[in-house]
Amino acid sequence: MHVFLLLNEFLQDIKKQKLRAFLTTIAITWGTLAIILLMAFGTGLGFRMRESLLNAGDRIIRLYDGQTSMKFKGLPEGRRIFLTEEDAWILKERIPEIDIVHPGYSRGVQVRKDDKAAWSYMEGVWPEFETLRRMFSDAGGRFINENDLIERRRVVFLGGEIAKEICGRPNPVGDVIQLDGLPFTVIGTMPKKMQNAMNNGPDDRRVIIPAATFRALYGHRYVDELLIHTRSPLDTKKVTQQAREILGRKYQFDPADERAISIWDMVEMEKMGAKVFTGLNIFLGVIGAMTLVIAGVGVANIMYVVAKERTREIGIKRAVGAKRRHIIFQFVFESLLIAFVGGGLGLLISITVVKLVWMIPIKSDSAMQYLGRPMLSTAVIITSISILTLIGLLAGFFPARKAASVDPVTALRYE
Repeated sequence: MHVFLLLNEFLQDIKKQKLRAFLTTIAITWGTLAIILLMAFGTGLGFRMRESLLNAGDRIIRLYDGQTSMKFKGLPEGRRIFLTEEDAWILKERIPEIDIVHPGYSRGVQVRKDDKAAWSYMEGVWPEFETLRRMFSDAGGRFINENDLIERRRVVFLGGEIAKEICGRPNPVGDVIQLDGLPFTVIGTMPKKMQNAMNNGPDDRRVIIPAATFRALYGHRYVDELLIHTRSPLDTKKVTQQAREILGRKYQFDPADERAISIWDMVEMEKMGAKVFTGLNIFLGVIGAMTLVIAGVGVANIMYVVAKERTREIGIKRAVGAKRRHIIFQFVFESLLIAFVGGGLGLLISITVVKLVWMIPIKSDSAMQYLGRPMLSTAVIITSISILTLIGLLAGFFPARKAASVDPVTALRYE
């Protein structure tokens, strides 16, 4: 019953201040819309950028050949260090934090089918490469498996773009193409994926064959990279240091020599990216919050006007025993109600805008694939509600405190 009385008094006050209340509500709606959309677009951008990075390597460490830059135990600097398959198995055996180690081969290759030909980048891999590099097959196909390795099959997995260019269709499973003049059967293709980190071109133009087949055809003695996946992302620095020490003992170089083995830690890159986009979201949130603060000033102005107009009423309530906290609660309740009405409208409009933006078709190779996919996360909504609550409390508290501090006798004389 007490709540209904508060609502009735609130409606009476609004009737007296229609224009001011309407404009203030619109301001809060606009401020809420601004903060939610800014943070939604920032969150969406951060998520898409993170996924693009992980599509190039899902929390992996990449080790490459290098060249020593420091003298070590009488050995000169400038020595080339080449990695082998054996190094992968040694690291896997000696470092318990490692989950997967993948030695990979690569080289340029001519791809041909009938009168269509193109140059691409080919890799010889093991089945684990599929998850490490997120090269999942399109429907109806598959990736390299163990039997392909054991039997050294001439099978090939293609990126979607090179598959369409050579075969004339995006998923030519079963077609026979030529790699450097040798026939290979297509067993699967990779659908389009976002990728903002790469080496030797995007995965959409990759040619993938079994590592055993690659080694048999080209006779490579050294691998082009080692991919390491740790059991926990927190172990990457420790694993990196241990890998340098183990390989340093084998190849006789100082573990502190960072050029002896080139290492690309994609986990650290992901952490750096997360920090950047967290900072971006905070910046966008502050901009939106400033808009809400301006709207909050409007709420406070309404409350001050209401408090002045109801001075005599407040005096009567105080005279008959109403406590200060009751007066303060009434004003805070009204200011919160205005804040949440405007905030609710802003939230509904924001949800509608986000849904409409997602309905807009976006080309996979355009910048809008990053910018045009806002995300309404729980954190965005909680942040907005928290700011609205704070503004409502502050906008109602100070006018209420002033109103409640008026002497009852003085208030009763007020006209």
